[in-house]
Amino acid sequence: MMSVTQRHAEELLQGARELGIELSAQQQEQLLAYLGLLIKWNKAYNLTAVRDPDEMVSRHLLDSLSVVPFVAELGDNWLDVGSGGGMPGVPLAIMFPERRFTLLDSNGKKTRFLVQVKLELKLANLEVVHSRVEAYRPEQPFDGISSRAFSSLEDFSNWTRHLGSVDTQWLAMKGVHPDDELQALPTDFRLSATHVLRVPGCQGQRHLLILRRSV
Repeated sequence: MMSVTQRHAEELLQGARELGIELSAQQQEQLLAYLGLLIKWNKAYNLTAVRDPDEMVSRHLLDSLSVVPFVAELGDNWLDVGSGGGMPGVPLAIMFPERRFTLLDSNGKKTRFLVQVKLELKLANLEVVHSRVEAYRPEQPFDGISSRAFSSLEDFSNWTRHLGSVDTQWLAMKGVHPDDELQALPTDFRLSATHVLRVPGCQGQRHLLILRRSV
């Protein structure tokens, strides 16, 4: 089985620089350790359809890091919905150790993997929740709610409405710009901003849509 190599380390550093991000030695080490766990567990747990470790740097690590500039401007308490193998939640928790990230998924295998990531990477700011999103009831609304290839914008909005407030920003990571999905947005949600993401090593289109709730 392939493992993390020096080439992966160089690709990560170079890609991060292209995104305008300077990784500290600890952040680089943690991101590569996460990649190693993803490679190791993916065979048995089917965490991601991407099987080739060479593709995982760009399609998982750098793709997650591409939203760092937008997360940097927002609040301290984050929820990553349908986190799956931990994208973008784990890389964001590594990049913002002073903020709190809750990773939620209804798949027990995936949350077991995320608990292992938390333990091995010593991410004290990361909490893993095994639950369906509709059933999850946190003590307070989140400042930011992210999703990556989780669902349609309509479902994302409806299923997480109770987890935010008028101050919350919803960050949906998408491929092609989802014009049809925007037409189906619930009436109490609006599109606040759209950003084209240019992810080093990724060929397809990537977009970040930021949603706000009006009431």
